[in-house]
Amino acid sequence: MPHDTPLIATIVAGLGLAFVFGALANRFRIPPLVGYLVAGVLVGPNTPGFVADAGLANELAEIGVILLMFGVGLHFSLKDLLSVRAIAVPGAIVQIGFATLLGVGLAWTLGWSLGAGLVFGLALSVASTVVLLRALQERRLIETERGRIAVGWLIVEDLAMVLALVLLPALAGVLGGQPPADDHASLLSLPASYGIWGVVGITLAKVAAFVVVMLVVGRRVIPWILHYVAHTGSRELFRLSVLAIALGVAFGAAKLFGVSLALGAFFAGMIMSESELSHRAAEESLPLRDAFSVLFFVSVGMLFDPFSLFSNGLPILATLAIIVIGKSIAAFVIVIVFRYPIATALMISASLAQIGEFSFILAELGVGLKLLPEQGRDLILAGAILSILLNPLMFLVIDWMKPWLEKRAGKDAAPTPEQKPLGPATEPGQVASVAAPPAEKDDGPPPKTALSGHSILIGYGRVGSLVGAALKEAALPFLVIEDADKTLAKLKSDGVETVAGNAANAEVFAAANPEGAKRLILAIPNAFEAGQIVLRARAANPAINVVARAHSDAEVEHLKGLGADAVIMGEREIARGIVEVVTGKAAIPIEQPIEINPQPA
Repeated sequence: MPHDTPLIATIVAGLGLAFVFGALANRFRIPPLVGYLVAGVLVGPNTPGFVADAGLANELAEIGVILLMFGVGLHFSLKDLLSVRAIAVPGAIVQIGFATLLGVGLAWTLGWSLGAGLVFGLALSVASTVVLLRALQERRLIETERGRIAVGWLIVEDLAMVLALVLLPALAGVLGGQPPADDHASLLSLPASYGIWGVVGITLAKVAAFVVVMLVVGRRVIPWILHYVAHTGSRELFRLSVLAIALGVAFGAAKLFGVSLALGAFFAGMIMSESELSHRAAEESLPLRDAFSVLFFVSVGMLFDPFSLFSNGLPILATLAIIVIGKSIAAFVIVIVFRYPIATALMISASLAQIGEFSFILAELGVGLKLLPEQGRDLILAGAILSILLNPLMFLVIDWMKPWLEKRAGKDAAPTPEQKPLGPATEPGQVASVAAPPAEKDDGPPPKTALSGHSILIGYGRVGSLVGAALKEAALPFLVIEDADKTLAKLKSDGVETVAGNAANAEVFAAANPEGAKRLILAIPNAFEAGQIVLRARAANPAINVVARAHSDAEVEHLKGLGADAVIMGEREIARGIVEVVTGKAAIPIEQPIEINPQPA
């Protein structure tokens, strides 16, 4: 490869090998991110062959973190964030404190100083943004209450790490390290002469100022920019405006207010979510989000020395135990203490049982300040790699543990209905009611419907809601499979039977009784996921009539090849509608028309 193009070489090698090993991992039913990490190890400095530029890879990965957090902000309103503050704030603080104490204990056994132990423990206490969000997205949990709690917990951890990153240089001398030189001070540096409380106060003031600016100024300016660009009619300019806002707010937040890039991007997305164009903004930024999040995993793999597993075996195992076991137990106990269901506690425990980008930043800063020995950085790196690799297994473990724990909890609880809690608290000081009938389980296999000869409607967005209204008007029995909490609540209030979850999940789809169903309607825009559901439906009921939607000819062929009876492509239907309006007569049908209420044969 040319030596004068390190950026191109890093991107090509990173994405190319990530694709190869990600595809191999997927072939063997292993999460693709494992393949991405292996690709990073192969292009890193600790293995023979081509070595990519680690500095450039880290900056590219940071862009991925920014775009991913921006995307989460687009689906996470301020109201959602405030609704989980009662558990996210105390939960994150207690969990950070517990993990830090475990890290200090391990550092003490290794003969390190107290300052080294604090940096080491803090690095082990904070979860990876990318790993957590990728896990939630794969399980379509971000818009659920459990997902909101996990993301809110993560935001509190990020704020705590921002505070730690600003305080450590000022406190390095007190903790036994070497204070940084003042000849390269930035807008974020705070003189140690302010004192500990002065530094803390200024840091909190900067974060508060950023939040105020975003809520007061950003709430008006960002939606206005989006609507102005949308009215130009240029898709290219709209996509550019979305990326410019995400990256610009993140960079400005870091340089002017001392807020992390990820947190700045999250607030930019959250403010943008108030615009009517937020869905389009999310779609436009999705391809870059996926590409750069892959580069994040590659950059992590580049830092890992596989031979350290042999030279530091026992310390690495102890570090991994703190991350995977210690943090998980702490999170589980905290969530249970706040009277949340076992399923919620297990999901959050698994989500937080890993470390990532903030851990690397803290480790580098600790080594630079002479607080943390290089062995500590190696342990943090090995713990991050191994915990990321094990994280998908954690979700499998909680799926296995959940029925047993719920059964034990049922045996331990008194049989009187008054002692069963209604559900989780969502406001400060609020606890689950114990004077009302028992609540529904928020997780687990849903009960099977009693409907037969019905239609199964997958997805209740803009398309699905129109189809559902037509089915309801025609008095045809149907149920909806949906995973968005707000949509489910509205459907239940309207008297529509629902199954909560992802239809690609076998237990969720089985609850819709596909064996006795007459019709399957796929109103979701994801053709790959729809294809999996078509295969599952055909296996359960070969005679079921399958109607799906698509956005391209390739998607039409893909779904028909998997067994869909009819696939409706939006562009074709728009063209037919235009022809009917212009000519005043029905257009020649491109597809066989679908009858909402067909006559029985």
